[in-house]
Amino acid sequence: MRVHVVSDVHGRTDALARAGDGADALVCLGDLILFVDYDDHSKGIFPELFGAETATRLIGLRLAKRFDEAREMSAELWASLDGDPRDHVERLVRKQYAEIFAAMPTPAYLIPGNVDLPRYWPEYVRQGHHVLDGQTAEIGGLWFGFVGGGLRTPYRTPNELDDEEFARKVEAVGEVDVLCCHIPPAVPELLYDVVARRLERGSEATLEAIRRTQPRYALFGHVHQPLAARTRIGRTECLNVGHFRGKGMPFALEW
Repeated sequence: MRVHVVSDVHGRTDALARAGDGADALVCLGDLILFVDYDDHSKGIFPELFGAETATRLIGLRLAKRFDEAREMSAELWASLDGDPRDHVERLVRKQYAEIFAAMPTPAYLIPGNVDLPRYWPEYVRQGHHVLDGQTAEIGGLWFGFVGGGLRTPYRTPNELDDEEFARKVEAVGEVDVLCCHIPPAVPELLYDVVARRLERGSEATLEAIRRTQPRYALFGHVHQPLAARTRIGRTECLNVGHFRGKGMPFALEW
């Protein structure tokens, strides 16, 4: 059995269309849409509305952790748009999701990431797409558990959850062979992004579940350039499957 796993697609539809080649199924760990690209400031919803130079200014404030100034700048920009800003965002989010789900191979098992807006997904999923969050599925004789979304941060991305809500989803999954999350367990070397030079948030609930239930694998994304892409917790192999937008290659899991 061979399953390909991707995370942090961020609009990379060209590579996504090929991500299932040679695999029995695709697992997608979220962050499908692209709001702003920290490598190419001309790409994403924000620069499409306000331009690449404005995106560069916003990214600079965020990287400097000047979050109050970044929020003030964003508020002024959104207020400058004609009509309701939510209508502009919805139009571009829908455009991206239509393209992404059209490119998504089948069968595919999906969870939302912290930047996703999963309320739109039912309009775009196709036959063979299985959206699971706080749920399990049997794939090739192994049980996979799925936990989507992120935890609260100063960045205030759209699909951030309270710790308690996230922990309830982890608990609902229970004992599985492969635990699939968008964010890593709370292990510092898995959370530190060596390019952004910051610690992302990881889940204590996931870490505790791994220690307690010892799945074969814990798979995740979210941290684009981690200090460590893998580690072991007991018998569990913890793996960051890679930044799919940047690399364009899926991680292959075989058994």
